[in-house]
Amino acid sequence: QVQLVESGGGLVQAGGSLRLSCAASRLNFGMYAMGWFRQTPGKEREFVSAISTSGGTTYYAHSVLGRFTTSRNNAEGTVLLQMNSLKPEDTAVYYCAATHSSTGSSYYIRGSDYNTWGQGTQVTVSS
Repeated sequence: QVQLVESGGGLVQAGGSLRLSCAASRLNFGMYAMGWFRQTPGKEREFVSAISTSGGTTYYAHSVLGRFTTSRNNAEGTVLLQMNSLKPEDTAVYYCAATHSSTGSSYYIRGSDYNTWGQGTQVTVSS
């Protein structure tokens, strides 16, 4: 069974930066497209970013475009989410997700496209 573990969350002031990491185990990591999502209490889970199996294609939600960057290291089995210029509205629990993909350039933005999720890490941005 694939396992994903997020880390790197915390409390930061508005304008600051955080880097989230997601480590995959028991997984042929290079065969899985990855995504980041976030959720706040009482709201629907929200897509944040996606990255293809090769890492050559990325896609971002409009709300984070230009501020967040996702990358991956297939040799280490990790995917990162670098978050800069953080805003209070970025406060949420952030989840990484994985889905098997046979296409090196494909990415996925719907939560239903993913079948493996991490436990989440809390990000809190104070104003």
